[in-house]
Amino acid sequence: MLKKLLIALPVVVLVALFFVFDLHQYLEFSYLKTKQGELKDFYTDNKLLTVLSYFAMYVLITACSLPGALVMTIAGGVIFGLGLGVVIVSFASTIGATLAFLLARYLLRDFVRRKFNQMFQAIDAGMQRDGLFYLVTLRLVPLFPFFMVNLAMGLTKIRVGVFFVVSQASMLLGTLLYVNAGAQLTTITAASDIVSAPILLSFTLLGIFPLLAKKIIDTVNARRIMRPFKRPAHYDYNLIVIGAGSAGLVSSYIAATVQARVLLLERERMGGDCLNTGCVPSKALIKSAKIAHLANKAHAYGLQTIDIRYDFADVMERVQRVIGKIAPHDSVERYQKLGVDCQQGEAKITSPYSVELTGQRITTRKIIVATGAKPFVPTLPGLEQVAHYTTDNIWELRTQPKRLLVLGGGAIGCELAQAFARLGSQVTQIELGERLLAKEDPDVSAYVTKVFADEGIVVHTEHRAIRFETAAANNGGTSSLVCEHQGQEKRFAFDAVLLALGRKPHIGAVCGEGMQFATQTSGALAVNTYLQTNYPNIYACGDVIGSYQFTHASAHEAWYCAVNSLFAPIRLKVNYQIMPWCTFTDPEVARVGLNATDATAQGINFKTTIYELSDLDRAITDEEDHGFVKVLTVPKKDKILGATIVGTNAGELINTYVHAMKNGIGLNRILGTIHAYPTYSEANKYLAGNWKRAHAPEKLLGYCGRYFQWRRR
Repeated sequence: MLKKLLIALPVVVLVALFFVFDLHQYLEFSYLKTKQGELKDFYTDNKLLTVLSYFAMYVLITACSLPGALVMTIAGGVIFGLGLGVVIVSFASTIGATLAFLLARYLLRDFVRRKFNQMFQAIDAGMQRDGLFYLVTLRLVPLFPFFMVNLAMGLTKIRVGVFFVVSQASMLLGTLLYVNAGAQLTTITAASDIVSAPILLSFTLLGIFPLLAKKIIDTVNARRIMRPFKRPAHYDYNLIVIGAGSAGLVSSYIAATVQARVLLLERERMGGDCLNTGCVPSKALIKSAKIAHLANKAHAYGLQTIDIRYDFADVMERVQRVIGKIAPHDSVERYQKLGVDCQQGEAKITSPYSVELTGQRITTRKIIVATGAKPFVPTLPGLEQVAHYTTDNIWELRTQPKRLLVLGGGAIGCELAQAFARLGSQVTQIELGERLLAKEDPDVSAYVTKVFADEGIVVHTEHRAIRFETAAANNGGTSSLVCEHQGQEKRFAFDAVLLALGRKPHIGAVCGEGMQFATQTSGALAVNTYLQTNYPNIYACGDVIGSYQFTHASAHEAWYCAVNSLFAPIRLKVNYQIMPWCTFTDPEVARVGLNATDATAQGINFKTTIYELSDLDRAITDEEDHGFVKVLTVPKKDKILGATIVGTNAGELINTYVHAMKNGIGLNRILGTIHAYPTYSEANKYLAGNWKRAHAPEKLLGYCGRYFQWRRR
């Protein structure tokens, strides 16, 4: 311990002196430019002293991880010129980096590794497998802080000699470019010299080097990953798409449209979750529930009480009829006619060039993984002994549960809780967080919670589910969920429980032996901005990548997947900038862009404008005069940052703001657009009017008042 302190003390003192005496000012580019003549003259008179002093200073700065190495590199070109400058800087930087590496290893490694032992076991395994490649990668990108590379590598088990050699070799190109830039500075004697060919070339190289280095790294990485797999002499298909949900259908359709030979594989039902267990059945159920709800409030429309009678089984059969009516849109027959080869079965990716289907090996140039997601089922004690459902199997119900417990307060949980309540179930909703619809603003959550309370839905927030207890465990009583709330246990009885706790990406079944896909902490497939997985010819889109789990988001990503996979090296970055969504409760909750919560968290200044739907004529005529439109704009401007709508037809109304944000249209132009009367879309015009009144030119209006007062004389 004493030895470590004796070594650390001089380093700490040097670093402290560096900042106390503001020595960094002498390692800035502006200072170097003003002193370049004096430095050259000193070198001419004292060559050996200059070389030794510069070398020692460079090593010291790098070893102590002080800022200024970049300016020192450029200074090497200024003082010594290109040839000698590269030699001196190359060795000085590597020696300094190695000293920093050794300091980190001796002073910090034992402590850090003890504290984060499990993490470093994974790092060591990765370093043993790909350590040299990662070191070269980090060194090749000059924008990455090199001192961090030195310190981080010192914590690993990489050998000192290997670190030295690899560092010197991989930093050489960057050293050459920066020293050359410094050498070119000495040629600037007049303003016109700045645009000379050598100067422009030198600084152009500096600008493109990070991009070039990244391209080289990507190419080397791709070849390294693909090396174990043999490329076939002939391909059966240009593209294989795995999964026939929204993402898979759209990507395969686009591929067929451009005349590529495409195979679409689905292990279950065409249309995926959206058609069979998600959007379509839930909206069909919501509509039936809405009719029942309207009948129960007939008096509000000047009608006598309507005696509405229905059989829950008939309602659920209608849901299946709706699915059957839409199913042809996503059918094998339709897509075969569009030019897509459709096959059913369990697909496994056996290499980046092949997929196995029921024992048959099929080769392809590119693959798109669109396997979607499945409802998340928690591992709560007692769950298997009680009647529980997810969106996968809730549609199989034909007997309505008298008491339904909904676990989860997100969009799916809220939609189905309200639908079942309107059809007559006693619904209790449990949420771990502080409020329902946590992604929305608090006032939106509060509004929906109040509506739920008015309709008889009992909502409990900040309740953590602990275990389920069966009827037998309760001495012949009913099944119940035990939750923890404020340190106390609470029980909630139910006949059936709906698990609405989010969705988990589904990738395991398609990953064959020898394939290792990179994943995110959520379990979703990791992709880059071009939607490529770690295998450069395998792309992924939809719920399996876990970005936005909406049908329209999947279709959006599918377009990029299809184009990027088929037309590489032409590639387009997926754009999520303007992504709308809607929760189909009643009232609906729709949103695009930022809300107040997100804007505040990101430190973005905004101005809020609100229009209450209680003022809208069409809403009043329909007895739907509740909710609001809320728009965030740039302060003192009409540029829209985001919009949230709570009310009837919010999912339709939000499209005005999607279109406006996509095309740079502000509230002034929405205000100037004629809207048919009486319609719900007028709400957007009236909100723009509220914004205009809040930003009225008061001085100009004052002058107008005086003018018209003068005209009355």
